[in-house]
Amino acid sequence: MIGSFAPQEKTMKNFKSSPSRLETRSRFRSPNIQQVSMGGFWADRIAAVAEKTVPILQLRCDEAGMFDQIDPARPIPEQRIPFSTAFGGGKVRPVGGNVTAQMYWDSDVAKMVEAAAFSLASHRNDTIEAVIDRIVDMYEALQQEDGYLNSWYIRMQPGKRWTNLRDCHELYCAGHLIEAAVAYYQATGKRKFMDVMGRYVDHIASMFGPEPDKRRGYCGHEEIELALVKLARATGEQRYLELAKYFIDERGREPHYFLIEAEERAEEPGRFAHGTFEYNQSHIPVREQTKVVGHAVRAMYLYSAMADLVTEYGDETLRCALDALWDDLVTKRLYVTGGLGPSADNEGFTSDYDLPNETAYAETCAAVGLVFWASRMLGFGADTRYADIMEQALYNGALAGVSLDGMRFFYENPLQSRGNHHRWPWHRCPCCPPNIARLIASIGTYAYGVGESEIAVHLYGENQARIDLGGRAVHLSQNTRYPWDGSIAITIDVEEPTGFALLLRIPAWCATATLKVNDEIVDLAATLQRGYARLDRTWRPGDRVMIVLDLTIQRLYAHPNVRQDRNRVALRRGPLIYCLEGTDNSVPLDRISLAPDAAFEARFEENFLGGVVTLQAPATAETSDDWLQTLYRPEPPRTSPASITAVPYYAWDNREPGEMLVWLRET
Repeated sequence: MIGSFAPQEKTMKNFKSSPSRLETRSRFRSPNIQQVSMGGFWADRIAAVAEKTVPILQLRCDEAGMFDQIDPARPIPEQRIPFSTAFGGGKVRPVGGNVTAQMYWDSDVAKMVEAAAFSLASHRNDTIEAVIDRIVDMYEALQQEDGYLNSWYIRMQPGKRWTNLRDCHELYCAGHLIEAAVAYYQATGKRKFMDVMGRYVDHIASMFGPEPDKRRGYCGHEEIELALVKLARATGEQRYLELAKYFIDERGREPHYFLIEAEERAEEPGRFAHGTFEYNQSHIPVREQTKVVGHAVRAMYLYSAMADLVTEYGDETLRCALDALWDDLVTKRLYVTGGLGPSADNEGFTSDYDLPNETAYAETCAAVGLVFWASRMLGFGADTRYADIMEQALYNGALAGVSLDGMRFFYENPLQSRGNHHRWPWHRCPCCPPNIARLIASIGTYAYGVGESEIAVHLYGENQARIDLGGRAVHLSQNTRYPWDGSIAITIDVEEPTGFALLLRIPAWCATATLKVNDEIVDLAATLQRGYARLDRTWRPGDRVMIVLDLTIQRLYAHPNVRQDRNRVALRRGPLIYCLEGTDNSVPLDRISLAPDAAFEARFEENFLGGVVTLQAPATAETSDDWLQTLYRPEPPRTSPASITAVPYYAWDNREPGEMLVWLRET
């Protein structure tokens, strides 16, 4: 076990100076982890991550042997996971390929460190901090003289570094280590990990780029691009941003780098696991891409980095591509839960409107990635098109990935189950648990966007925000029971009268809303800009904004081309999608039908599933009592009255095992 090591002393070494400092171009920046304290709904989930999930992640990484591979003070371990041709759902395919999940272990450890770092910002824990310090010491000791840092290629396969960017995740692992270092610095002020990663990035920059003496490579699994933007923003170093831009610009250009490196390995260039460069979005240059294709997580990370570069460089060519990709996803390829990627075969996308329910892959990491992408699209300016999707993916497709107690996890997130799909304590490809953990632990950073003289409220929820607005301190307090109640009170505290614009999201799902400032009604329609109410005024200490969002229960219908959902409805209340579970309903779920005029009742149940609003309604259910041994007959099934109970989708599979259904038949 590694938890017994003493913590390191804080280090505050400075990065070496650079002639080029980062220029601020983006309209909106997110607050850092120290600036927003979450309460209410999210406080319970953050506490579960801090108290249960993070210790579990550390323990599982240790038990898997990850620290044996990372720590140079230990003997080089034997390989524990066999080579394979590819992975799908973490399931190893036939042995004989050139990849193994152990190649990715640096990324799993890094995401665990990042989740722990964000948790430390709200839940101080000396034991966990000591563990992270020891992990940082391991990586510092492991780092090579030239700055290179990858445990697999240093200890397990020395001499093969940078020989297979297409499959082997070297730069992907580097990206997650960068993000972990930035998060740990922001949460604790400790800079050692940042210094280590700064040296590694310098090495990477010496290896890759457009210059004649460098390789024109990029990673098969996007991630380093968005991480470099984070590092640039944390350090002010323009060169990190320029390296991210290079990786984005080079992707998919001819001659194709993955073909070049395959020839260098003496491999047949066209023979690889998925057989198409659409799998890793390198089939054409990114500015020419209009269809969301391939591996879903890779796509989300790529588009996130592209959006970052739009906000930093004002690159309209990237913006045009992103607009096309966004429209393709949300109009043809997105589950109602905010899940994405229906196929287990490529862990990603298939054809337009192909959204099966029971076999939906909808990886937790993909929904987390969509939250990343949507939040970065908000860097262009407040727009409900992006914030609504961020909220949809967050509360449903992503949050379902972890149990209420923070101890069990989903990899796939189907929209229907016959009772055989359940969360698991760990996985041989354990990318999802730390991914959802780091998102939940950092949720406050997604709630607001901060511009030069404006603050956008993207997500509602009980919280306290301390925002620096051009050198002026602004304290915002949200008082609300959201998402169970649509009333949100926001108190503004400033040291002296301060002029700025406060932008409040009016979700597209909200049919009616009311807005008051200091008890005076505001003409909401007159203030709306791209779905946000803009209140531009001089704010005084104690000013109070009250917004009330309509949480009427809605039935959602799928596009007629989504064949799996014809004549079916999904239920939504506010940001939450609902489902039926067998444990609450006495008949097989797929036999249930709703009448078009069936009335629903919303009921808050404080001691149920951690406190949720449930939905109840009358329905009918087909019976089979009179079918005896008959498989087919000329008469349709008889029906009988039934009553149904629906619970939030994120909360399913937290009780007795059983069926689950999102899309209900309507008759």
